[in-house]
Amino acid sequence: MTLKGKTILLGLTGGIAAYKAAELTRLLVKAGADVRVVMTEAATRFITPVTLQALSGQAVWTDLWDPRVEDNMGHIELSRDRDLIVVAPASADFLAKVAHGFADDLLSTLVLARRCGLIVAPAMNVEMWTQPATQRNAKMLREDGVLMSGPASGGQACGEMGMGRMSEPADVLRDVEFFFQPKKAEGLLRGRRVVVTAGPTEEPIDPVRVLTNTSSGKMGYAVATAAREAGAEVKLISGPVALPTPAGVARVDVRTAQQMFEAVKSAVKGSDVFISVAAVADWRLKKPFANKIKKVNGHPPTLEFSENPDILAWVAQQKNPPFCVGFAAESENLAANAKAKLARKRIPLIAANLAQKAMGADENAITLYDRKGAHSLGRGPKLELARKLVAHVAGSLKKR
Repeated sequence: MTLKGKTILLGLTGGIAAYKAAELTRLLVKAGADVRVVMTEAATRFITPVTLQALSGQAVWTDLWDPRVEDNMGHIELSRDRDLIVVAPASADFLAKVAHGFADDLLSTLVLARRCGLIVAPAMNVEMWTQPATQRNAKMLREDGVLMSGPASGGQACGEMGMGRMSEPADVLRDVEFFFQPKKAEGLLRGRRVVVTAGPTEEPIDPVRVLTNTSSGKMGYAVATAAREAGAEVKLISGPVALPTPAGVARVDVRTAQQMFEAVKSAVKGSDVFISVAAVADWRLKKPFANKIKKVNGHPPTLEFSENPDILAWVAQQKNPPFCVGFAAESENLAANAKAKLARKRIPLIAANLAQKAMGADENAITLYDRKGAHSLGRGPKLELARKLVAHVAGSLKKR
């Protein structure tokens, strides 16, 4: 998505993660945004205003009493022409200030006086993030309509591991893009819990070889994104892919079909919708080799297979199952194969496409099949088709 014409105020608070704000500034400007930077005094101890000025192409603001602003009303004027304020990194102290309405410097004052949306990207030590006080403040901010970008889990500058890392700049950028998405779909799935599977599975043959397929996961991730845009609480169960987690989506990583099955069994409890986009391997080795298979006189090894669980059918057969949506990636006879799968799985809706035209591509062509017949979604970017699919699912839920 382009951010051309969007005006953003990027705020930095004190913390080692301030270095990430340089890359975030670059990405926002590259996407077409007009970026104005405001820094706290503590932030200037970690990265210089000159760096942010060079990357944003605009003067950087740090002082509540800066005489460059007419009538010294910087806390008002600097945000009035902005569409969005993003604070990245946002320290524990800053989260507390915003949650409780304190305003003792330029950044906290203009946030309190804003008329536009606010995204914060928390960045702090794991113990600071998990403290009940910080969690209460984060909860208050969410309830006040502030969007949280992260934090992420991982290694921290202090050497400890855990939640509290600032989200990577590319992830914050996706949250900004999410903020500017058209809101016509917002609320379609509000209050609903949606589980989505995506990507391939890998079935080990030996320690260095697997059975897998060419699924990129792009369609499944697009569906998870569209469901989140529509207001749903989304859990994404993903096979091995090289894709970032969609904004606001809880992701569970798995490798094998059996691992995906176990994750789905746990996730679908109490869910409203289950969308099975993953290209799950139909077969696995009965007994994978403990060591790497060697070539012996050119004779290929004998492999004995077992059938993997049918995850979608299992979910559909549960008592009071969620609304189940399957995906059929076919190479021929699209309509006939999709209708047969719809009946065999005993599900209300299936999305079908020709695999050779969709695997790994950014575009797709999808036709939905249900008991009333076929509904073409046309051809287009996968996210666009995912939004159409989500709208169709939302309409089906209302009639259910």
